[in-house]
Amino acid sequence: MKNTLLALSLTAITPALAADSKPCSSLLDLEVRHLASDEAVNLCQAYAGKVLLIVNTASKCGFTPQYAGLEALYHKYKDRGLVVLGFPSNDFANQDPGSEAEIQQFCRLTYSVEFPMFEKVSVKNGTAAPIFERLAAAGAPYPKWNFYKYLIDRHGNFVDYYISTTAPDSAKIMKKIEELLTAP
Repeated sequence: MKNTLLALSLTAITPALAADSKPCSSLLDLEVRHLASDEAVNLCQAYAGKVLLIVNTASKCGFTPQYAGLEALYHKYKDRGLVVLGFPSNDFANQDPGSEAEIQQFCRLTYSVEFPMFEKVSVKNGTAAPIFERLAAAGAPYPKWNFYKYLIDRHGNFVDYYISTTAPDSAKIMKKIEELLTAP
């Protein structure tokens, strides 16, 4: 009798548990290392259910002041589920030549960056880090310069991209983020 009740109880709760566990998007099912750290995280596990804005950054670029806008965007929407993810890259005109520790210090001291920053990577076709390869496979272009922005919905799907000249607080980015944050 006890075994039958246990089996019935497990049968009743198993579908509920399965419904709660969402499959990981192939776009985000990868490990990335935090900037200037040995700690790696799985993007699916760390940011499940979040809207993501993935950005290739650089510390010595004409667009570097966008760090301030990205940080403001992060602070404005983080409690509603937006996370900005920065990936420094030195692929364009040697505009982020420093070590990861130097990049981290620059971001914190100059722009008070608190959004998650990850390992320095390549973003160009043929040498791109897995996250940028997967973005390209999902239909996004590889970055042609620093501060390309890629918007990912709560389910881990690529939604849109914005070129370097599109400011983080532009009306089109803000509108799309608002839409994604209110979507189920």
